Amino acid sequence: MRKIFLIIALFSAVIFNVPGQGLGGPGTIKDDGRFAASTKQLNQFFRRFNGEESVDGNIRFYPGDPLYRDAALRKGFLSILFDNQTSTVPAELKNQFIQNANSDVYPNYLVFHREGWYAQVEAEFMFKGKREKATLFMKIQPEGLGYEWVIDQVVFEPFKNLFNKPVGNKKDFLHPLSHELGFMNLRRAFQDSNAPESFTSNSYKPDYLAIFLYEMKQNNLRFVTVTGTKFHFFQIQGWYFEVNQFNRPGFNTGWLISNLVRLGPGDKETILKYIYDQE
Repeated sequence: MRKIFLIIALFSAVIFNVPGQGLGGPGTIKDDGRFAASTKQLNQFFRRFNGEESVDGNIRFYPGDPLYRDAALRKGFLSILFDNQTSTVPAELKNQFIQNANSDVYPNYLVFHREGWYAQVEAEFMFKGKREKATLFMKIQPEGLGYEWVIDQVVFEPFKNLFNKPVGNKKDFLHPLSHELGFMNLRRAFQDSNAPESFTSNSYKPDYLAIFLYEMKQNNLRFVTVTGTKFHFFQIQGWYFEVNQFNRPGFNTGWLISNLVRLGPGDKETILKYIYDQE
């Protein structure tokens, strides 16, 4: 897998002039009805979320600049980083999120190289002569002097029913005195059974990514194309949000927050299981 380093700008900055915006005060955003807020790249989403670029996108702010992470600037940006056309996120929940992320006491920022965000990549592969869809979950990890994207997990439809471990009375087992027979009854697990996973420990979970890579190495699986990408964020304490790309007419386009959830105890784990299709 090709290494993607942060130092060579994985998300290369592309500067766009955005018409119809102005400064109403120091760092504030004036909406004159032509609020061209298209966030065309994900790295721009990071900068806008954190308040690290000018309203027109022409100036990048760094630590030491007066407007770097300015609260008023951030509030304006955060308000236009939502999908306001198709999303069902309540306005009150958005306001709570903005207030929490932009708190005067403990503001929360997104950090590219920190854990807590994942890419979900929809792709298509040829598997044993048939076109199949796969979902790859990617994360950033340190590598050398920079960072790289790596495949963390995979969801692949042909593998979903590969392991259906029986439970309860339906589950076959090896007698606890099998050792006295020199485990000769392993024949039941490896020859007589159609579900050899029945003889694994209660904590056993199949590694679908390993199987996926094995099939690829056996030339049974061939990459075709990527069909879509979205991102999951848990970096803002107490919140989860999803970012999707919207290509449509108007100004509410680009990379925008499409889903927002306030997290309670255990909610993060539940959402991760849902995202990773483990339920």
